[in-house]
Amino acid sequence: MDAAPSELRIDIRQVATLARLSLDAAETRELEGALDRILEYVAQLDELDLDGVEPTSHPVPLRAAWREDVAAPPLSRDEAFANAPDHDGTAFVVPRVV
Repeated sequence: MDAAPSELRIDIRQVATLARLSLDAAETRELEGALDRILEYVAQLDELDLDGVEPTSHPVPLRAAWREDVAAPPLSRDEAFANAPDHDGTAFVVPRVV
């Protein structure tokens, strides 16, 4: 980051419009303050001496949580439709998209 946090201005209203959010004046001020604090923290990170530190993709080692691929019996029709918002007894009913 080349600029100090006070020099970086994010237009909260523009971001809210892009995200289709409706913010009142108090929410806008609150978000501006939160973003200022975030940018101040990032500026502190920029001050760290990281010479000789290897880049990482994650701060702690991860391991894949694999499980055996074992065939299991399928769900019954009643189990499959149990949480469906709508069905006709043989298939899920969904709104037409076309």
